[in-house]
Amino acid sequence: MNAPQKNKIITLAGGGLVGSLLALVLAKKGYQVEVFESRPDLRKVDISAGKSINLALANRGIKPLKDLGLMNDIEKMLIPMRGRMVHIDGQQANLQAYGQQAHEVIYSISRGELNGYLMTQAELTGKVNFHFEHRVADVDFSQNQLNLVHQGENINHHFQQLMGTDGANSPVRKAILKQNSHLVQYQNEEQLLDHSYKELVIKADKNGKHKLDKNALHIWPRGNFMIIALPNLDGSFTVTLFLPAKGLSAGLHQNDMSFSHLLNNEQLNKFFDEYFSELKPLIYNLEDDFFTNPIGRLATIKCTPWSFADKALILGDAAHAIVPFHGQGMNCGFEDCDLINQLLPKASELNSDFNWQQFFQTIEQQRKVNSDAIADMAIENYIEMRSSVMQKDYLLKKQCAFKIQQWFPKRFSPRYAMVMFEHRPYKEAFELGEIHKKLLAKLCETIDDAQQLTKEVAIKLLDKYQL
Repeated sequence: MNAPQKNKIITLAGGGLVGSLLALVLAKKGYQVEVFESRPDLRKVDISAGKSINLALANRGIKPLKDLGLMNDIEKMLIPMRGRMVHIDGQQANLQAYGQQAHEVIYSISRGELNGYLMTQAELTGKVNFHFEHRVADVDFSQNQLNLVHQGENINHHFQQLMGTDGANSPVRKAILKQNSHLVQYQNEEQLLDHSYKELVIKADKNGKHKLDKNALHIWPRGNFMIIALPNLDGSFTVTLFLPAKGLSAGLHQNDMSFSHLLNNEQLNKFFDEYFSELKPLIYNLEDDFFTNPIGRLATIKCTPWSFADKALILGDAAHAIVPFHGQGMNCGFEDCDLINQLLPKASELNSDFNWQQFFQTIEQQRKVNSDAIADMAIENYIEMRSSVMQKDYLLKKQCAFKIQQWFPKRFSPRYAMVMFEHRPYKEAFELGEIHKKLLAKLCETIDDAQQLTKEVAIKLLDKYQL
């Protein structure tokens, strides 16, 4: 019988949310973890720089945090959001609930606060070392060596196993794909969305209170673009404008508007006066923040393989970056960590014949189909948020879906609920959602008010679509 491996060290590239949680998972299993992070320690330096995009924590992300006993602390960082508060010009704001049960909410949380907390918890195990301002320049798999740059100096780190949690621009992913470019199943797609984003802020009022309902995700949908606002604990809202990066040169119509048309204060004020006149007075320091904060790009990453031999594996955004419109990027990455927690033996039980290559491949087999599915749903949800939420047909289908769910909860759960409040695989939620679309389209050919829907009609449709 093979003896357990001694001094088992796992190297992580990237100390963001997924890297910090993964470090904690590995440490709890008895592994020594060395984390190399390109940025400074965010607990000591503010590095948000207008590119945070508030995070929405949902049930999938909560599960691994709860399993590690962290939720009592994290609950103090959360603001529950019951639904989308939709702001349409000239109309009363309308709350579109996410679900029907009291627990069917999602939570706004500060990216920096959660990341810093996870780092600290990982360090408290005594098994995790964070090395800040260490940028991965390259990976030499022939020598099992991470080539890093720290304060202008080149540093080499020898690794046993390397896990890349180094984000959408992952050097570890690029190194893995370079090694695997000859494989039949090779895939390397970066789909850049033609829309970008800019962050702004609504400050708290003079009493430190929120100026809008704090228990909602606020949306100002405008067809081809939108603004969202998520609440923060200090009474402020993080405001994000999503807008095409480039538009037609004239920019005369709503569907032509883009960041390329907002180049000075006059153009910016005219844009906000025309499309966001009620919101504009609430935004703090609009002109300065707009032209100071960077324009963030949005991309989807789909690639395979996620690993190389028994040496390296990528997880989180490094393997499957998605656009933020379903609020699932962090939750999906945390599910990756949860699977590692389930399948990786404790360090004390790890024998020398443990097959790392097979382990890495198993992680990819279970996660890739699901990360691809949520990537596609996230892009669909952008169209829903910026446009569909204003349409009568969308609201009718949503009301009918809620009714069918009330009557037959074991047979029908709306896709949004499956993604946000359940733990069924994303792929299954996607496939069921496609069937639901057909069912609801068929139903809405015959009714124009949810009150017209009967149980008998619902049963016939559920039977027809084998739900």
